[in-house]
Amino acid sequence: MTSSRSFTLLCIIGIFCFISYNMVRMPVLALFAESLGAGPERIGLIVSVSTLTGVFLKLPSGALSDIYGRRILLRVGVVAFGLPPFIYPFVSDLNLLTILRMFHGLATAIFAPSALATVADLYRERRGAALGTYTACTQSGALLGPFFGGYVVYAAGFPAAFITAGVFGCMAIIIFYSLHLTPPPPRIHEKGLAPVLAEMWRGFVIVARNRKVLITSSTDAAKMIANGALMAFLPLYGVSVGLNPGEVGLLFTVQAGTSFFSKPIMGRVSDRVGRQPLIMVGLLICAATFVCIPHVSMFMILLFLSAGFGFGEAIVSSSSSAFVADSSEFKTPGAGMGMQGTIGDIGHASGPLLAGLLIANVSYASAFTIIAGMQVAAAGAFWLAMRNR
Repeated sequence: MTSSRSFTLLCIIGIFCFISYNMVRMPVLALFAESLGAGPERIGLIVSVSTLTGVFLKLPSGALSDIYGRRILLRVGVVAFGLPPFIYPFVSDLNLLTILRMFHGLATAIFAPSALATVADLYRERRGAALGTYTACTQSGALLGPFFGGYVVYAAGFPAAFITAGVFGCMAIIIFYSLHLTPPPPRIHEKGLAPVLAEMWRGFVIVARNRKVLITSSTDAAKMIANGALMAFLPLYGVSVGLNPGEVGLLFTVQAGTSFFSKPIMGRVSDRVGRQPLIMVGLLICAATFVCIPHVSMFMILLFLSAGFGFGEAIVSSSSSAFVADSSEFKTPGAGMGMQGTIGDIGHASGPLLAGLLIANVSYASAFTIIAGMQVAAAGAFWLAMRNR
């Protein structure tokens, strides 16, 4: 199988996986949790708990993909996308919903690092463009998923939305079996668990000592804090100012759509002008649009701000993933992507929790201002760190 065909199939699989995942996640999950009686703090926990799974598993799964090859990890991940949505219609307890979200989080925790490392393996010279294109394809899931989810909930209710999400996930499972990747040469010749753990630890140490990977991943986490806060509380804010669930879903669709069209372009730009300036510019754009959202109630202006945040997000994501791949050791791109995913997921999980606590105690405007300030601080810290190096 040629690299281009493998890349195309991986992009298609990513589209269906993330349509399925985002149909459940935005805006359906927050509204579903609220319908079961959850308050702001509990909604923040439910939205973020699937990301906590990634905090603990993305680095180990990325390291395992370096050892055993990408395909086996991708297979487990794609199954974790397809099956959990069929369970949601039977959940009526907030504790069970929290547990199910944690299990559903296995999907991105296992699939994402291996998929990104696969793209980095396939395209070493045009990494920015290739990673930008792949992440744009997964972003198209965030483009279509909230739109489908919001309108299916509006027209037919929560069970129909969850079952539709499961159908998209199963389509990804079927397509996956057309993907064939060349297995890596064996890195472990001894039998038993101890050699595997030793090899994984070696990958952890290599990546943990790589300051560029750690600093870049931290800036990505600042962006993900804001992304997680929007995911959890933009639906509730939108409904509070008079929008219906379909219109709220369209806000996320516009955000994802802007990111979808921008990522391949900005990936190519980063191949030419460098990753570092774009990471800082992207963070500042995210902060500027994010801080304005709770001061606006007009649907068209909210659409514009959502698009602006999506553009800033695209700049950061396409540049930071390529910068991490460039900075990783030759044999540890999976661990490098896993480290970025782990730190990013810490930010993503923290966003809904932090926003929930702030909104419960102050206001939407104050909460969004504090989180925007964190992004500005991250851009400044990244500039100082790279300048010193």
